[in-house]
Order: sequence, then structure tokens, then C-alpha cells
Amino acid sequence: MSANADKKKGWEIQLSLENRLNDVMARIRAAAEECGRNPDDIKLIAVTKTYPTDAMNEAIRLGVTDIGENKPQEVRDKFDNVLPVNWHLIGHLQTNKVKYVIDRCCMIHSVDSIKLMQEIERLAEAHDCHVDILIQVNISGEESKSGISPDELPTLLKYAGNLNHTHVKGLMTIAPKTEFGDVSEHFRNMKKLFDKTANENYKNVSMCELSMGMSGDFETAVKYGATMVRVGSLIFGPRNYN
Repeated sequence: MSANADKKKGWEIQLSLENRLNDVMARIRAAAEECGRNPDDIKLIAVTKTYPTDAMNEAIRLGVTDIGENKPQEVRDKFDNVLPVNWHLIGHLQTNKVKYVIDRCCMIHSVDSIKLMQEIERLAEAHDCHVDILIQVNISGEESKSGISPDELPTLLKYAGNLNHTHVKGLMTIAPKTEFGDVSEHFRNMKKLFDKTANENYKNVSMCELSMGMSGDFETAVKYGATMVRVGSLIFGPRNYN
């Protein structure tokens, strides 16, 4: 392929990514305005699972400020090759993988056990840093989903009051895939739990972030109070898992 052809292909990729990103941002604004919310109160987290660093850097140049990775190993492997940006770990996190994200991610969305909080706190203290976390709640009760049940939430929040370097900033959930695609009930229940928890004044807990909504349901999540939506394929195109 000639140099001119390479340049044209790169421009086409950039244009396509820019169009997709603009479309997602426009849909977030429209969904917020429809329910009387300020679009500026909703943060887009561009999910970069499996996508190469050149696509990530292009998105950052186009204005993306926050990216989300599902696997801690991808954070480790990509970090040094990506432009300055806020990193979020949004996928399941095992205690032996905390070391890959502790000083790289500004927020861990998927905390679902006291054991995991203990390891985050231990490494945060060792690195002399502070880590913001969200508690992942399995609001639908699906066995295949990670996260705690709503009934378990108070136990984790009370434990968080003992931590000095780990700070709970809100909740996260993943809605189930339903036959008719309607996840309103799950997002509604999540918002009720979020509001209830915010009113209980747990020590070292600040209920300011509600992370819910992905490519297939982020507009519904905005309607029910999401402050963070996690969108990947609608921005970057189909994933290549090869």
C-alpha cells in the first residue's frame, strides 16, 4: 500500500471514529435533556477492551477524557503507550491482579468483596496513593453476573469506614440482557438503592457516582440517573477477538 493510501486509510478511520463518538455524545445529551438532566453531569467512559492503542489515542485526541478497561492485564500492557487520560477498571478484578491497576487507574468500578477492598487498601498504602472505588451490585440477581446482592451492601460500606486509602464513591451495575431489551426495572431499582444508601451517611462513603449503562442501554441508564455510562463498540466499532 502506498504512503498516500496509508494516509487516506488513516483519515477514514479517524473520520469514522469521530462520527461515532459524536453520535454517542449527542445521544447522551438528548437522553439527559429529555428527562430534565444536565448532560454535563454524565461522564462518558470509552470502553477500550481489545482495541489497539492507536484507536485509543485517536479517541483521546478527539476529546475522550476517560477510558475503561475490563482486564487489568490490558491496563498494564497499554498504559505506557496511551496519551494522558483517566483510566477506569470496569471488569471483574481478582486480588492477585490489583497490582496492575493500583497506581494506574483513577477508579475501580467492580469491587465486590471485603477481601478485594483489603488488597486494594494494602497496595494503596504501599504505593502511598488513594484509590476511588465503586461497589458492584448484582441488582438483577443473575447467577452469571458478578457483584454483591443489595442485602450485602451495608456490610461492605461499613467496612469501608475503616480504610484510609480506599474511598467508596458510589455504585456500579451491569443490567441483564433481556428478551425484549427492557432494563428499566433494573436501573430504576439501582437508583432507589443508590439514593437510599446516599441518605444513610456511611463513614468514608460518598455516593456521587452511579455507573450503569453500556452500548445497548446507556440512554435508559441516563433516564434513571446514571452519572457514568460505559460505551465501547458504538465508538470504536466491532471488536476483533482474534
